[in-house]
Amino acid sequence: MLDQTAERPSDPLSVEELIGCLRQRWRATYDLQLVVRRQRLYLQVMWAYLEQQSFPMDEVTYRAHIAEVLDVVNRLGLAAEVRRWITTTRDKPRLGKALSLQLQAEGPAAQSLLREFLV
Repeated sequence: MLDQTAERPSDPLSVEELIGCLRQRWRATYDLQLVVRRQRLYLQVMWAYLEQQSFPMDEVTYRAHIAEVLDVVNRLGLAAEVRRWITTTRDKPRLGKALSLQLQAEGPAAQSLLREFLV
């Protein structure tokens, strides 16, 4: 579960924490995708979720996929921003409508990492 008092803003976001947060917030384990548009990187919460019968991944594959997405988020130093966004957004993923968060890294090192992911 997401407990901001227990987590420091600089702590990396783990697969378990994210899954707990998604389930607590929306009662479903939604898919996450990284999307590049116009040289910008976005984190999207998709409308498909693990508990759906038609979901294309099993739980092991889903967790591995989420770990890859979180590796990018954590390397960019944006775990706290993603935590805050998931807990405060008023929207909910709906069929045909994903939620998007632009991942904006700060500083020269973060900008270099961001360019790495945009290639």
